[in-house]
Amino acid sequence: MKWLLWFSLGVITLVVSWATGAAEKLMIVYPPPGHSTTSDRIFLLGTAPKAGNVLVNGKPIGRSAFGHFAPTVPLQLGKNQFTVAYGSQSVKLTIERIPSMISPPVQLGLIADSLEPKVDIVKPPGELVCFSAIATPGSVVTVSQGDFAMELSPQNNVKVLPANAAVLTNTTQIVSDQSGVYSACTRSAVSGKYTYTISQGNQTKQAQSKGKLTIRENFPTIVVTTDQAITRSGPGTDFSRLTPLPQGTQALVTGQEGNWLRLEYGAWIEQKETKTIERSTPPRSVIRGISSRNRSGQTEVLFPLEVPLPFSIRQEEQKLILTLHHVTAQTDTIFLGQNPVIDRIDFSQTHPDRVEYTLTMKTKQQWGYTTRYEGNTLVLAVRHPSVKPLVLLDPGHGSPNDLGARGPNGYPEKDVTLIVAKLLAKALKDKGIDVVLTRTKDEDLFPQQRVAMINRLRPTIALSLHYNALPDNGDAEHTQGIGTFWYHPQSHRLAQFLHDRLTLRLQRQSYGVFWHNLALTRPTIAPSVLLELGFMIHPQEFAWIVDPKAQKQLAQTLADSIVEWLKT
Repeated sequence: MKWLLWFSLGVITLVVSWATGAAEKLMIVYPPPGHSTTSDRIFLLGTAPKAGNVLVNGKPIGRSAFGHFAPTVPLQLGKNQFTVAYGSQSVKLTIERIPSMISPPVQLGLIADSLEPKVDIVKPPGELVCFSAIATPGSVVTVSQGDFAMELSPQNNVKVLPANAAVLTNTTQIVSDQSGVYSACTRSAVSGKYTYTISQGNQTKQAQSKGKLTIRENFPTIVVTTDQAITRSGPGTDFSRLTPLPQGTQALVTGQEGNWLRLEYGAWIEQKETKTIERSTPPRSVIRGISSRNRSGQTEVLFPLEVPLPFSIRQEEQKLILTLHHVTAQTDTIFLGQNPVIDRIDFSQTHPDRVEYTLTMKTKQQWGYTTRYEGNTLVLAVRHPSVKPLVLLDPGHGSPNDLGARGPNGYPEKDVTLIVAKLLAKALKDKGIDVVLTRTKDEDLFPQQRVAMINRLRPTIALSLHYNALPDNGDAEHTQGIGTFWYHPQSHRLAQFLHDRLTLRLQRQSYGVFWHNLALTRPTIAPSVLLELGFMIHPQEFAWIVDPKAQKQLAQTLADSIVEWLKT
């Protein structure tokens, strides 16, 4: 998980035995010095010799048989002082809790960073434009530009949603309100920077939005310049990913926010992944006959278009559904022929501007797919089952610059993932399964490089091996177990199967099976699963994680489960 990167050693040096995790001195691994958080609690991760007591602000805490600890302590707003003591040794911690929401000014005023538009925005005439500000409650707030002026309304009970990671700590309840919010929307906005005015009695203050609104009649057409451009549901990386667009795709722009372009069919794309092209009319196409060809262990279905257009792919139970945007069907002929994976192809004009092709599969398990444009022809390549399986293993993290999670004694995740990956690779090879590892030693590998290896090597399945941690508000002392993560439906059965086998046969707790948008679960070329094989930060589970005998048993059980799944 991405939050695992913030672990760092405390100020006291420690000599440990990695095999047992036994400590010779007091050590605090997390939080690091000077840590700040918006959480109302935090866990203190560390270790000390197993004999004797560890005190936090004078009170004894629970520890594992090897002396590890991870108690959760409450945090008040502002600076919180903690002293962790063992015998004559002690570590002082200062942890600052900062507000999770923007507090409106007590004195008459506006929060400058809250004023919309925050970035330059381009919209067509007549489209709804919304203005908002965080300001002193009980005031009158107006927004104006030239002859345009509008009063904003105070919004009561504006709820603040928790982050996506809250699902992983079971803290998804909405518990906070944002106060001091004023907003209003209109279809009559004009171009320019907007001035906000707040008044109360005889007092008045003004501030200007950082961004500029531009109302534009005509928008350009863009072409995708990168291999697979990321598209999203909104203008920013916090929004959900949609089907990526291959190089050469053309689309009309209908709006812009900062560096993000809104495409005509609704997806957003970063401007840097595109370039503007000269085109007098919006990109449109008809589509006629559909054909296919079998090559290199896959079926390639060919969709000839007059211009490369955006599309979306949805994977369902025994179906792969392709939606072509800005396309009108004139399809009267589809040729599939004898095919090992696709039973038939159907189409439907679901909207005057969209046509949908449904590939019904012969089995429930799908083995991967890719898309690309060859000129104006969209090629949807559907993989066949492998004649000789290849398993790709990705030992998570991998260098001093990317340690991953840390155990209570500072032992890094990168080391244990590599140990288990090598044991698993040997166990699979002993069973006649070909294996490839993304790394065999300490190595700086970004997630994109690991994904590129999956796409290049085209394994039968790809497994990324990790060990878990939690954000600050997680309960490190009581959260343990194996977690499994998948993204595309073709990976769900594999994720559930491996999770069930590992928890049952190893008698380990289940953290759960999650749909999760992670770099190593996103590849479409093969069923791809990320395994979190236990919690590095759990005092008791950590001992199991670093036990060589348990590591061998885990690798053997995982190898048996992989072979069993491939057979069934």
